[in-house]
Amino acid sequence: MKSAFFLALFVLAAGAVAAQTNVVTLSGTIKEMDQKAPLPYVNVTLLMPADSAFVTGGITNEAGLFSMVGVKPGDYLLRVTYVGYRPRVQAVRVGQLSEFLNVGTLELTEDVAQLGEVVVTAQQEAIAGTMDKKTFSVADNISQAGGSVLESMKNLPGVTVDGDGKVLLRGNDRVMVLLDGKQTALTGFGGQSGLANIPASAIEKIEIINNPSARYDANGNAGIINIIYKKEKKEGFNGKVGMAVGVGALWQKATNFPGIRPQYQATPKLNPSISLNYRKNKVNLFLQGDNLYTQTLNKNEFTDRFYDTGPVIRQQLKRNRNTNIITGKAGFDWFANANNTISVSGLFSSEKIIDRGDEPFFNGNLSERLRLWQFLEDELKTTVTASAGWQHKFSQPGRLLNVGLNYTFHREDEKYFFTNSLPSFTGTDSFKLLSDEHVGDLTIDYVQPLRYGRVEAGAKLRRRYIPTNMQFFPGLNSPLDVNAGGEATYSEVIPALYGSYVFESKRVEVEAGLRYEYVDLQYRVNPNHNTYKSDGYHYAQPFPNVRLTYKLDDNNRFSLFYNRRVDRPNEVDIRIFPKYDDAEIIKVGNPALRPQFTTSFELGYKTSWNAGYLYSAAYHKEMQATITRIGSMVPGSTLIYNIFQNAGRSRNTGLEVAASQKLSPRVTVNVNLNGYQSTIDAFAVTNLYPVRNTFSAGRQQLLSGNAKVNGLLRFEKQVEAQLTAIYLAPDLVPQGRIDSRFSIDGGIKKVVQGGKGEWFLNATDIANTLRIRRQVQGEGFRFVSTDYYETQVFRVGYSHKF
Repeated sequence: MKSAFFLALFVLAAGAVAAQTNVVTLSGTIKEMDQKAPLPYVNVTLLMPADSAFVTGGITNEAGLFSMVGVKPGDYLLRVTYVGYRPRVQAVRVGQLSEFLNVGTLELTEDVAQLGEVVVTAQQEAIAGTMDKKTFSVADNISQAGGSVLESMKNLPGVTVDGDGKVLLRGNDRVMVLLDGKQTALTGFGGQSGLANIPASAIEKIEIINNPSARYDANGNAGIINIIYKKEKKEGFNGKVGMAVGVGALWQKATNFPGIRPQYQATPKLNPSISLNYRKNKVNLFLQGDNLYTQTLNKNEFTDRFYDTGPVIRQQLKRNRNTNIITGKAGFDWFANANNTISVSGLFSSEKIIDRGDEPFFNGNLSERLRLWQFLEDELKTTVTASAGWQHKFSQPGRLLNVGLNYTFHREDEKYFFTNSLPSFTGTDSFKLLSDEHVGDLTIDYVQPLRYGRVEAGAKLRRRYIPTNMQFFPGLNSPLDVNAGGEATYSEVIPALYGSYVFESKRVEVEAGLRYEYVDLQYRVNPNHNTYKSDGYHYAQPFPNVRLTYKLDDNNRFSLFYNRRVDRPNEVDIRIFPKYDDAEIIKVGNPALRPQFTTSFELGYKTSWNAGYLYSAAYHKEMQATITRIGSMVPGSTLIYNIFQNAGRSRNTGLEVAASQKLSPRVTVNVNLNGYQSTIDAFAVTNLYPVRNTFSAGRQQLLSGNAKVNGLLRFEKQVEAQLTAIYLAPDLVPQGRIDSRFSIDGGIKKVVQGGKGEWFLNATDIANTLRIRRQVQGEGFRFVSTDYYETQVFRVGYSHKF
């Protein structure tokens, strides 16, 4: 084999001599001196030896690899620079015998003095050169420090957060959320959840991927959010401790209807955190822990319902919430040798929620109280994940084999206790829900570098199993549908294969991939359920993606994207149980719900200059079997049932613009504008619960968007300040619209103790202007609601590195 290998090299060299190459592709790998770990985003420049004139340059990718195309034969200096490491300069001779020159591995030595004494103010451009990913450092988001990941995302370009705590990308909530590149029950498998449960203090950065490659699961038509935990790489024992305290709801936005318990005010927040890391020789141990305690006015929604038959009902839904979330993550990396690394980690999260709710119902002029619905929710969510991975690095730089095994357990233990007060009687009711989710993933990924690109291939097998049991305990004249409870089991098996090819030349980049998934989903329902029966579906579908990039020069490029994705109904979307946290606008799942398939097109342009960049993208999405909630009534009742349905075809067409400009060494401004038109075609559906009824709606269309302006100010003595303004235009919601929203956030931080300590002070929704107003039109009714939930929070915190 060795003889054949050297013979092949000889033949290639002979061919290169005959060809007399005019330009060469120069490549190599940058690693850390001590741990031999690849370093991403390292600046590599090629200079003339006489006067250090710039020739070309680039940055390393996540595997530490760099590549420079179009280098003419000659003698050069290769300069490598990276924040926190000593610069390295090496002479390089580019000959004419080969079109491809690999300089091998260059190692950088950590600059301890620089790390301890210098505050780095330069920031990596958020938008990748390929325009398929945006990366944001959580530490840079001063105005949201000390809160949750969900709160940190509110200020990110292209991201909005709705009143239910869901993240939207370009106005779309069909987002797949990953933790360190993996799906977990903590953030949801079929749909997003739990982002308010993850403290921002534990997170290093957040990646937003609008056009995912075939390597990722096919679900999530809006894109992917990848949340990356902090992990130290320094040798020895080191860590970080922090404490953040805050207070919210300093004054009332809207006063209560008469006769109910007070709404929360001056709500306390507390977030202690610790991160420990020990690295020596071949072993790296890490531990992270956070406790996020909050009191919040979680909901304070006033709704006026108008019925075609004449009645008007006015109601308020107020929910005071106490939440305590304990999160811990621990694990180790074992660098067995230069080619093999084994990583094992585990995550534990316990979220305790106590909700105390009041929902009074009045007539149109508030002269008569018709009903008072009060509830206590006692819920415990427990999540445990275990991950193991093996990475093998072949002798060829960039050639990798990754094998991973991931298991997640998530328990939802929820108890509701209701008091139903009417003029003629008072009844007490309750229910208990227990749900245990088990998910196992096995993944294999392989990367093979090529002369002008790479090939990726892999496989994944998922097994997901969720038994649930809803038990109703009715009281006097109970309004609960006790025959809609019982056991149900969600079972899902998904094997998948993918392949991807990446080609890069001086002017053109091509990425083409195909993912093929088979899905078998079965939902077994209690045979005594009064409406729903067991159901399920299966399909085998291809999900292609293509990215074409044309580079005008080093600073200007166009990219064209094509993507096909799917959104499978999540288990909670098809649950057979009615939910009574709102007593007269009741949410119910639908076991007959089917997947939503989406085809996306996008054209992007990016230009960069020394002090900033401009990025713009025109996009279009076509959805089939659109998943949405439909509100409907049944004859003889004023109750409204919100039931998930496939509403037919819809589309979303828009334009996004993001710009960043460093106005001076002390002032940087970032602007993000996103405008889109949402369209839902006319449709008709049949709701089965609680009795069969048909709903139809005409075509809906609305032009919407959002604007964000972020200013970063740098002062003397290592002080930074941030101010962010957010405007959300009116938008389309099922059967109606949501009105415009506006808020301003601000924060300031100061680095102390030679870079080891940091203080911050911030405030969200400083003017307390954010509220959510909806207008919904159904058959036989309409309603208008405004939610004055808690949005204003002031925080102060301190962290110390050691």
